[in-house]
This record gives sequence, C-alpha cells and structure tokens, in this order.
Amino acid sequence: MSATPRSSPLVPRSDTSRGPRTEPLILGVESSCDETGVAFVRGNTLLGDVVASSVEQHARFGGVVPEVASRAHLEELIPTITRACQEAGHRLADIDAVAVTSGPGLAGALMVGVASAKALAWSLDKPLYGVNHLAAHVCADVLDHGPLPEPTVALLVSGGHTNLLLVRDIASDVVELGSTIDDAAGEAFDKVARVLGLPYPGGPHIERAAADGDASAIPFPRGLTSRKDLERHRFDYSFSGLKTAVVRWVQEREAAGEPVPVADVAASFNEAVADVLTRKAIDACEEYGVHDLQIGGGVTANSRLRAMAQERCAAAGISLRVPRVRLCTDNGAMVAALGSQMVQRGLAPSSLDLPADSSMPVSQVKAE
Repeated sequence: MSATPRSSPLVPRSDTSRGPRTEPLILGVESSCDETGVAFVRGNTLLGDVVASSVEQHARFGGVVPEVASRAHLEELIPTITRACQEAGHRLADIDAVAVTSGPGLAGALMVGVASAKALAWSLDKPLYGVNHLAAHVCADVLDHGPLPEPTVALLVSGGHTNLLLVRDIASDVVELGSTIDDAAGEAFDKVARVLGLPYPGGPHIERAAADGDASAIPFPRGLTSRKDLERHRFDYSFSGLKTAVVRWVQEREAAGEPVPVADVAASFNEAVADVLTRKAIDACEEYGVHDLQIGGGVTANSRLRAMAQERCAAAGISLRVPRVRLCTDNGAMVAALGSQMVQRGLAPSSLDLPADSSMPVSQVKAE
C-alpha cells in the first residue's frame, strides 16, 4: 500500500471541513519595498499575517537598496506563504482570490510579488486582484475598526510616501488631495537621524531621543504653510527644507565647538513634522466637510503624531481612526483587506498580465 503524501500548505487540496463560506477568503501578497508580507483575510477578519523584513540588511547602507530588497523577497516569499498558511489554518486551495500589491514601489521588488501572485492565481484557478499600495494602507483600518465611513480623509505617512487622500469608496474611488513635493516624512526622519548619529531606520530612534528633549527648544520651519505657499500647495507637504534647517543648525553648533543637544533637536524636529502633517489633514477634513480622518503608514507609529492628531481631531469635532502599529507598516494584511473589499463589491478581477507599476497613481485603486 502506498504511503499517504505529507500534507503541505503549498499543495492545492480541497477542504470541505470548514462549513459554508459566507465571506471571501483572500490571500494578500505585499513586496513593494523591504518587507515580504503574506496574509489571509476573510471578509474584514484577519486570520493570519506574517512579515519577513530585510531592514537589517539595509541598515549598513543607511537606506533601502533595491537590489538587496528584491533578492530578499525571492528568498523569503515561499517560507512566508508557508508560515501564513500555518498561522491562518488554511491551505492555498481554500482561498477565493489572490490580491497583490501592483504598485507603487520598487520595480524589482514589486515584480517578485506580482509574478508569484500570478503563478498562484493561475495554478489554483482563482481570480487575481492587483491593488494599489497606498489604498491598501488605508484599507488596513477595516481590520481593526470595521468599514470605513464614506467619505473619509486619509493621511498616509511612510518612508516613501506622504499623501492626503479623499476616500469616497476604498475599492474604487480615491482622490489625491496632496502629496509631498520632495522628501517623504519617513525619508526626513532617516536623514535627520544620520546627522544626529542615530541608527537607521531613523523614526524610532528620533522618537526615543525626543522623549528626553524640549519640543519648543528650536523653532524649526513648517514647510508649505506660509500664505503664499498655501495658495499653490494647500494640501501638499515638503520636508526637504526642514531637513536642511536641522543639518545647518547642527553644523553651526559643531563649527562653534558647542555640543549638539540631540534630544532637543530630535524633539523639535519631531514636533515640526507632526504639526504640519496634522494641521493640513484637519484643514482637508474641514474643507471637504468630512468628519472622519484615518491615518496610516509606518510613521504613524510615532506617538507624538498620534497624540497631536487625536488632540486636533477632538478640538475640530472629527473622528480619528488609527489601526494598530503592526498594520501601519507594510504587510500582506492590508493587501488582502483591499482585495476582500473588491471581491465583496463584485469588482472584476485584474488580468493575469497585469504589470508591476512602480509609479501607479493612487487614483488607480485596482490594476486592470
């Protein structure tokens, strides 16, 4: 008698023991930058979420190296899928659709995820949904707080993106109100950390240093907030000037032979970033008559940003939604959540020849 094959989460096999499926089960794949994320979402419920990060490989370079990120995705994707299957208690054959980040992001990194998702969708005979990375960040919130109010203003703050969005329908109608015209907020944190001699990634280390500093010690500039700037860039952001102001302030102290108060610099810089981010987000809510603000992206882990957003929303009568920190960074859960919204709304899947689009506009929520 032949031996029974060992079960594997990577082997398609029907599973009828779980009863009727009332909501779609979606596999989400994220590979836009330096995290390989795979997750299972049924409806709005997160069942399994595994992330493999290559951030330590990039730390010695002081930033993400695209080639290193792509190779890390190649090495980690199958093990990450396996662990996600185990955590969720599902086989790949159980899924109803595959969702994958189609863009924006690093071209090579995106290609790894997109190619893998295509192979899974084709081999399992399941529909494929290519989703927008930025819209997926917004959609992560439904896993913690349920359906998004329509409309919602969303503020996305990460290492590569700083955007203000008007979300009328998370699956199909997202409008960009503003974005950064130079450095993203996360980039500014990394560059300022380097000037202060703090490790990469800069955000967490600046926040720790800021805890012991005086946020009002140094009046760093608030980019694009003057009357003239607001006429052209009311909802846009700029952090290059702020970064340069910090660098010059530190250099002047060093040239004068004076010690650099790292904690005060970190706290004053941190305050300037949080001030501009939240000020413009509240302004967008008031301008468009929206009573709900959602913030997401890796920089949302910053406690001062969260506190200031809460204070200003409360004062303006605006409801604030912020997902747990794990869902703010890049992950497969947010991709699966957005894919689930598309399936539940009956949207047509993407084509199997969908591209990896490094410059995919946020208004294109789904790749065709």
